[in-house]
Amino acid sequence: MHPAFSVLVFTVMSGAGYGLITLMILGHLFGLPQLQDSTVLLTGGGLAFALISGGLLSSTLHLANPKNAWRSFSRFKTSWLSREAVFAVLFYPFLLGYLANIWANGTEVTGIAQLAGFGAAALAMVTLFCTSMIYASLKTIRQWNSSLTPVNYIALGLMSGSLLLAAVQSAVTGDLSSTLHTIAMGLVVLGAVVKVIYLFWIGKPAGSTINTATGFTQASVRLLDQGHTSNGFLNNEFGYTVEANKLVRLRVLMVAIAFVLPFLLLLTSSAGLLVLAAILTIIGLLVERWLFFAEARHVVRLFHGDQRV
Repeated sequence: MHPAFSVLVFTVMSGAGYGLITLMILGHLFGLPQLQDSTVLLTGGGLAFALISGGLLSSTLHLANPKNAWRSFSRFKTSWLSREAVFAVLFYPFLLGYLANIWANGTEVTGIAQLAGFGAAALAMVTLFCTSMIYASLKTIRQWNSSLTPVNYIALGLMSGSLLLAAVQSAVTGDLSSTLHTIAMGLVVLGAVVKVIYLFWIGKPAGSTINTATGFTQASVRLLDQGHTSNGFLNNEFGYTVEANKLVRLRVLMVAIAFVLPFLLLLTSSAGLLVLAAILTIIGLLVERWLFFAEARHVVRLFHGDQRV
């Protein structure tokens, strides 16, 4: 699949924002001492709001007519994209209510704080799950049609969110919470493990072939004529191909920037290095998401000469 930069920004930024706000709210409501600081909560909430809003706005840029984005709300029963849009909008009143309560009452865990906070955290995870299911539900793309897709989206969202939370807490208070430090390191390891499992899984020689697509399973089948003289939408979008050695280099780069370097930087207690770790993770996840699209192979490629998807 041809990676659209606006979608890369949307999925990475909003995923990090949802992960950040979920971990921050749960840490505050369950009494984590280092998250009983209203400045930390408001700063983290503001950052999450900016990341989520910027990501959602960027998601409209790849539409032919962005003004028709409102139509995505109309198919809630059948469309994961529609569910994502509805839950993303429902999330905002809970988030703003939670932040307004922090602004007015400080870190005191009131009934309003609990209702708005748990509601925002739940809707954040539900929205992120819906985003992942837009891709996981597509049976025409084997690399996406797996439970590993939502697991990766949620794990990487929480991972990037934990690094952002650690950076915010350390920058505001000047001292990193040992609990947040441990959570961030654990989520980086978890994110790396689920990503490596996903990469091994998509590398398995499985999926449809030109034989199964045409029904001629007892003989060799090859395309003689594509039936067109120039590329069209299907070739440009679904037939997007990257050289194998380039994919290997990008995978190594992605693992290094998104997981290895942030983990090493987490071994320090410097606020500046923690901010750098969060930034590197976001950059690395943009590469990860580019690979997620570039390595996806739609079954329509079988009718344009590919032997296997």
